[in-house]
Amino acid sequence: MRHLALAISLLSVAPMSSAQQHTMPENARVYILWPSDGQVVRGGFWVRMGLADAGVAPAGVEKANTGHHHLLVDVDLPPLDQEIPNDRNHLHFGLGQTEARLDLPPGKHTIQLLLGDENHVPHRPPLYSKRITVTVLPAGTP
Repeated sequence: MRHLALAISLLSVAPMSSAQQHTMPENARVYILWPSDGQVVRGGFWVRMGLADAGVAPAGVEKANTGHHHLLVDVDLPPLDQEIPNDRNHLHFGLGQTEARLDLPPGKHTIQLLLGDENHVPHRPPLYSKRITVTVLPAGTP
């Protein structure tokens, strides 16, 4: 019983991520092609994602200097040495998509890209875009 308690206490302080981070070229960068920072859009809109000096590969495919996009909506960057969460604020594009339609409620929103490897873990160094702000107007407004 004492060993079980010790094992549980060690698990509670052990880091959760044991994934080896993949490296990326120092000159690689990820960026949002559209919309631009400060853009006002009506209703749903397309986000176009860019990547330079590296390649896009689907989740589950291990290939040097590649990854896939994750779009962060209205959140800060997650821990950059752990798997990127998958929820309504951390959108995964594990099929290798480079554009996606977003339907956000009216108001101001922030979006940012973070590239993840085949296991959704950021690279070393991490590749993330500038965080931009978009204002969404209701679809029917003039």
